Amino acid sequence: MENEAIKLLKRMIAIPSFSLEENGVADFLQQYWTQAGQRVNRRGNNLWLSTPVDPGKPVLLLNSHIDTVRPAAGWVGDPFTPDEPEGGDRIYGLGSNDAGASVVSLYEAFTVLSRREQPYNLIFLASAEEEISGPGGVESVLPLFPPVSFAVVGEPTAMQPAVAERGLMVLDCTVTGKAGHAARDEGINAISLALRDVEWFNTCRFPEESDLLGPVKMSVTQIQAGTQHNVIPDRCTFVVDIRSNEFYSNADLLGRIREHVRCDIQPRSTRLNSSRTDLSHPFVRRAVMMGKQPFGSPTLSDRALMPFASVKIGPGDSARSHSAAEYIRPSEIREAIDAYIALLDGLRVEN
Repeated sequence: MENEAIKLLKRMIAIPSFSLEENGVADFLQQYWTQAGQRVNRRGNNLWLSTPVDPGKPVLLLNSHIDTVRPAAGWVGDPFTPDEPEGGDRIYGLGSNDAGASVVSLYEAFTVLSRREQPYNLIFLASAEEEISGPGGVESVLPLFPPVSFAVVGEPTAMQPAVAERGLMVLDCTVTGKAGHAARDEGINAISLALRDVEWFNTCRFPEESDLLGPVKMSVTQIQAGTQHNVIPDRCTFVVDIRSNEFYSNADLLGRIREHVRCDIQPRSTRLNSSRTDLSHPFVRRAVMMGKQPFGSPTLSDRALMPFASVKIGPGDSARSHSAAEYIRPSEIREAIDAYIALLDGLRVEN
């Protein structure tokens, strides 16, 4: 299984699959899995395999994504040529760690689990547009599935279970002043007005803090104003990156923020909320029995778009993602396949 998974991963790396441009790798995987005897379903660039559905059983979803970010500056060599230096235990290439290794490991686990009688129906979904949380990804195909009871989301976590995950909301903020000549006492400086709100975002602390995710984190990450040195700016815009915990929905945070600041606020989206699965869930209990340590993840995944219990767990290290030397170790793929099977074989969850 490990050798087949590595061969598949290398072929995936060789096909550019940026978000919204995944059709090449989707075509390849559809053909590859069809030739392997699988019945492949497809919508857009999302592909899924399923065991025969027994309506009396719950549905478990295995999911990871086939899209990648664009190569970071500083790549040495070709990011689309899977490079495995002789004698090394690394496969370099864009998407190797995030999240090609999870895709191939989950597929191999699916093939093993689907050959055995399980107390659940099993779906494996290789989805698109994860890196941009696009509407043509996971949320476009979930309505086509029977109701899902639980999902395993493949992302690089060193095969430790991320039972909680921060949400994301990005705010575009605008402050309006009045233009005037900088040499005279004229105008209303939009930058000065904006600084009051920027300071509030920098210092505000919401009371509910998570044991796994900590407090809500708000960061002003971009600011722009002014046309030239001698004109009082009448407009200042800034961007706020907000990472929520499970105690606050993005809609709730937006309402609270608007009560405290004067700027005009336009959220880019409020749909990427924080998620958390209870430590008593059978999957989490089994993971703990295997010596794994549940944790809270600061990074976002397609879990945010899943209205059911889920855990993020996969081979690799999140620190390697989006880097100019992204890699995965073959040993990590082997361990992931074994761990996925051990975690899921015979697992009983509520319907």
